[in-house]
Amino acid sequence: MQTTGKSATAKPLFDGADWTFDLVNKAYDACAEVGLDELGLDIYPNVIEVITSEQMLDAYASIGLPHMYRHWSFGKQFVRDELHYRKGARALAYELVINSDPCINYIMEENSMTMHTLVLAHAAMGHNHFFKNNYLFQEWTRADAILDYLDFAKTYVARCEEKHGVNAVEQVLDAAHALMNQGISRFPGANKHVSLARERERALARHLYEEQSFNDLWRTVPTQQVNQGDDDEDVDKTSESGRQANLPEDNLLYFLEKTAPKLEDWERELLRIVRNLATYFYPQRQTKVMNEGCATWTHFYIMNRLYDKGLLTEGSMLEFLHSHSSVTMQPAWSDRRFSGMNPYALGFAVMRDIERMATDPTEEDKEWCPDVAGCGDAVGALKRVWAEFRDDSFILQYLSPKVIRDFRFFGIHDESQHPHVFVSNIHDERGYRRVRKSLSQQYCVSTSDPDLHVIDADLQGSRRLVIQHKVQNGVLLDRANCERTLYHLARLWGYRVKLIEVDNETGKTLKEHENLRMP
Repeated sequence: MQTTGKSATAKPLFDGADWTFDLVNKAYDACAEVGLDELGLDIYPNVIEVITSEQMLDAYASIGLPHMYRHWSFGKQFVRDELHYRKGARALAYELVINSDPCINYIMEENSMTMHTLVLAHAAMGHNHFFKNNYLFQEWTRADAILDYLDFAKTYVARCEEKHGVNAVEQVLDAAHALMNQGISRFPGANKHVSLARERERALARHLYEEQSFNDLWRTVPTQQVNQGDDDEDVDKTSESGRQANLPEDNLLYFLEKTAPKLEDWERELLRIVRNLATYFYPQRQTKVMNEGCATWTHFYIMNRLYDKGLLTEGSMLEFLHSHSSVTMQPAWSDRRFSGMNPYALGFAVMRDIERMATDPTEEDKEWCPDVAGCGDAVGALKRVWAEFRDDSFILQYLSPKVIRDFRFFGIHDESQHPHVFVSNIHDERGYRRVRKSLSQQYCVSTSDPDLHVIDADLQGSRRLVIQHKVQNGVLLDRANCERTLYHLARLWGYRVKLIEVDNETGKTLKEHENLRMP
């Protein structure tokens, strides 16, 4: 995409590193003029908040959400991040952006005016557009409800701490956080956040129902004595109970919230809060490369356009290019800084490549990406990609041979019984396709999260809960993590829990685990 030459008559927005609120407003208006008028971005209204580095560390610790409830793990995270930051072992992000309506953008007061302009282009324009238009965020979250729901959650947790004690609340939250990634349903319509008013109506309706249906005579009915020594026999007799509980169920937190025999109402509500937070973050886990690629491409375009229009000085542009190149740098595998693929580097490279293919395609591009190559509308192609894909499908569709060559990707095959690894995929047609598929699978959440299901629950006898793990490619659960997860499951369920690992292809039982100690 070509930009016009630099204007000789326009006055720069600022000259120097110092910033004021008026300058921030002017920079936002200039970014919006390019982002909204030229690129046609569709965004939520923006709220810009200036915070200190300590407040940024606090936001890190509370998983990036404002008005978050209290939990000891957030304090632990804050102390660790602060120690690393003070010692210079890590830097802080330039910004933090919340997927909400209005969209909240946090900028650090320690940053220069150039960095503030970059952040406004990156977050207030790029991330904001992606949040509002990507199909995963539209299906799984409600941006207009999350802030009210966080207020409700924070207040509710605080009241539970006052009424039931901090330790009791922390035990439930500890267990719920350990199972957070197993608290998401596969059907997005049922996962959307409801409004605060709807939450209050639901809680009130539940309590009214309990009051109306309560009958004190039930406590006089004799209860069945359970023989805890016949657990294995009881498990075999629970298939009917399992059918009554609508098993199998892949959402463990939902099943525990609705079915766990010993949980009180306030504990079930805490599980629901954690489930809703897990659902809120689910689209972000699946779109890290695309989200950062969209925001990075957007800020790169806007900052260059501001310079072309004479609104940025050459000093500001050099500062921006230094920051941009640092963010999009991909360390080599032998570099001490290497920790996998940099989502900024990969996302930005593919976005730029789509822009190139749309306006100046090669014959190779027409073969590999026919829907983009030569379309002539780079911005339109990018906006369609941002709206309709997630990381794994995006890479599988648009990682071109050119980007594979630029990053020097290749495939290796490694087996534990062999002393050497083998280069399995090189830069030929078959190698390109296999590399693209292999990299795509690494960004698929279904392959990174264990596939756990509640397959049986004895609701009348021993109350034992049975979980099944469908093993992919022979990769079993880590023993230590498995034991901790079973412990938390047993804490919420109230009785013994058994986990069975079976091969997904053959159905053969590979390993069995059982919690050895009750909470």
